[in-house]
Amino acid sequence: MTAGDRNASIMLSQIRSTAARLHYAWIIVAITFAVVVVTAGVRATPSVLIVPLEQEFHWSRATISFAVGINLLLYGAIGPFAAAVMDRFGARRTMLLALAATAAGVALTPAMREPWQLVLLWGVVIGLSTGFIGAYLAAFIAARWFREREGLVVGILTAANAAGQLVFLPTMAALATHAGWRMMSLVLAGTVVAFLPLLALLMRDRPEDLGLVRYGEDSRSRATAAPDGNPVAVAFRALATGVRSRDFWLIAGGYFVCGATTNGLIGTHLIAACVDHGFSEVAGAGLLAATGIFALLGGTIAGWLSDRWDNRLLLFSYYGLRGLALLYLPFAFNMPFYALSVFSVVYGLDWIASAPPTVRLLIGVVGTERIGIMVAWITVIHQIGSASAAYFAGLLRIDFGTYFEAFIMAGILLIAAAVMVLFIGAGHSGQEREIAPAAAV
Repeated sequence: MTAGDRNASIMLSQIRSTAARLHYAWIIVAITFAVVVVTAGVRATPSVLIVPLEQEFHWSRATISFAVGINLLLYGAIGPFAAAVMDRFGARRTMLLALAATAAGVALTPAMREPWQLVLLWGVVIGLSTGFIGAYLAAFIAARWFREREGLVVGILTAANAAGQLVFLPTMAALATHAGWRMMSLVLAGTVVAFLPLLALLMRDRPEDLGLVRYGEDSRSRATAAPDGNPVAVAFRALATGVRSRDFWLIAGGYFVCGATTNGLIGTHLIAACVDHGFSEVAGAGLLAATGIFALLGGTIAGWLSDRWDNRLLLFSYYGLRGLALLYLPFAFNMPFYALSVFSVVYGLDWIASAPPTVRLLIGVVGTERIGIMVAWITVIHQIGSASAAYFAGLLRIDFGTYFEAFIMAGILLIAAAVMVLFIGAGHSGQEREIAPAAAV
């Protein structure tokens, strides 16, 4: 054997040894991250479609915003039932069907000619299918595969939404500008289809399928069986438990405002607002994508912090800073472009940072057994806020000719939400009934 062969053999042995030490839970995180990136890219696409559809079909911005609002509403509304279905039939099968339906809805987009077709495809089909790979999935995967570092995992998988925005928005905006929105839709559909084999080959439903226990769990711990029962009934029983708690409503109320001010307002209307102030659509998409860069960073850091700090104070800080950023935004449009970059940095760091502390606080209220379903239920409220803001911001733009009023109202709501979350757990003998912080990374 030559020296080169010996070195290659040693390197291969080292790679195998590293792979053997790597818990499959981290591979599940990587696969889920990739799938969430793709579906987040699909959900971000309507903000690119607003101006082209308005120009070609002369549909009003309120009409297009209505379709986006339906998308956001159904994306959240299906979550509790999707979580229960995933609990019952497995993540692999559920995610495969959802991704295939998403690809079909996007592929049919170039055939649109009437507003109802936009509502059907992007509002109903894509709203429901992406909802099966919704915001609850981060908590679901963390609870199913991890005993330690749950907050970090929630932060990473929540950050995947920002990564999807970062990867897809500039590309989709450039394609829509130079090749047309129809070609953009076909490229997006092909990208979704390309991820189906990865999901089919590598995704697994639970650690027990591989003879493993959760990451960080004692090997002597008892394996949990897949739950039986009607998924709809399971979802509503979980909700009935949660609504009896005042803290549940405080958490959900903050999440309503969170949805209204992120996906509903900025995610849907920032590009159009940039166009209103003389910037190109590509520049607006670039600004939104830059927000995604910092959201990716902020979400991951927030997950790490949520395992260690008081999550009420974290939420107070995130909502408060986001509110100040929105109060600043209308004035930044009339300043040099770097002023919008300041908004992009601050808002991006806060965009999804609220998810990990919200999940940790909710665990303290309802426990870990049904955390995926309960996160899905508060995501329903989150998306009601998103849908409301997406639609009413479009109406305000028509009535006043500007988004100024929408941005200011959203900023005030966030300041109120920041104060509200400080009362979570008030009057309890303990600060939070949540799981113990994970060990330091």
